[in-house]
Amino acid sequence: MPHDRQPSREKVTAAAPDLLATVPTADGAAHVPNPAPAQLGWLVFWMSGTLASFIVAALSVRTLSDRLNAFEIMSLRSFGGLMILLVMGLTIPGLWRSVRRRRLGLQALRNVAHFGSQICWTIAIMLLPLATVFALEFTIPAWVTLLAVLFLGERMTVTRAAALAVCLVGVLVILRPGLEAFKPAALVLIVGALLFAIAAVITKKLIVTEATFSIMLWMNLMQLPMNFAGSDPLFVLRLDLSMALPIVGIAVAGLATHYCLANAFRHGDAMIVIPMDFLRMPLIAVIGWMFYGEHLDVFVFAGAGLIVAGVLWNLRGEAQRNGRVERAGAGLPRAPAIQPAE
Repeated sequence: MPHDRQPSREKVTAAAPDLLATVPTADGAAHVPNPAPAQLGWLVFWMSGTLASFIVAALSVRTLSDRLNAFEIMSLRSFGGLMILLVMGLTIPGLWRSVRRRRLGLQALRNVAHFGSQICWTIAIMLLPLATVFALEFTIPAWVTLLAVLFLGERMTVTRAAALAVCLVGVLVILRPGLEAFKPAALVLIVGALLFAIAAVITKKLIVTEATFSIMLWMNLMQLPMNFAGSDPLFVLRLDLSMALPIVGIAVAGLATHYCLANAFRHGDAMIVIPMDFLRMPLIAVIGWMFYGEHLDVFVFAGAGLIVAGVLWNLRGEAQRNGRVERAGAGLPRAPAIQPAE
């Protein structure tokens, strides 16, 4: 998710530049202004990792949902994320110098909103076809755009308004309210997308001073007790060896999504990366059809197409605006494109 200034960075060892890179992640880290030209091979590599991570996370939740509730699954994700970050911190001690405590109130507000979005997403994965979940997730950039206008003072341009309208039509095509095909559980995901957008807007303020490693550490530290509060205190006793693979999947994919998407943006800008990210929708639709017998709904694909069109329209408008600013030599920071996330 976006920002207008490059945040300050803590001094860390050269071995860990990607962890603190100010590029978009699934948790709303920021995009470095003036990215380097796309390096197609690395871009494809990191985007393949991003797509795989999104899909692994969804399939892990679906597998665990037969035995655990949403809070218990997210407890495993938070705990696993903390263990991975701890190992990273022990391997690269310089990362700990990036962890700050001076903005804990804002960190807490962000993580409460993000906690709600993750619970909504998990419930949606349990109840809805996977393609529907992934299609409605693409509304996150539209929500971020709207919230940035309402609370961050950004201007609502004609392009942004039109793109939001197209995204809204796409959502209505997917939801089909009032018709027999309407799934009330889809509203849970819409609320989750809104909460994620709120977290992203707060992240826009945090990344001015906070490193990605710090944001991710506080996220897992704060969300672990939140998730555990909704869990059976003895749920760990229900875990067995047959659940090991999806548990590892949800923990690793939760962090790998951030890391791979961040690196993708280091090798190409939003106009290249975002269309590749949309490939996860048809991929998950085929997986849902093959392994779960989920119907390939033409309305979901049509609605997703409209949402994608709206997001790309907004991206194109922002790119044109940035180009005009650069040609005018104004010396102003580029307006960041709003990015989607898991």
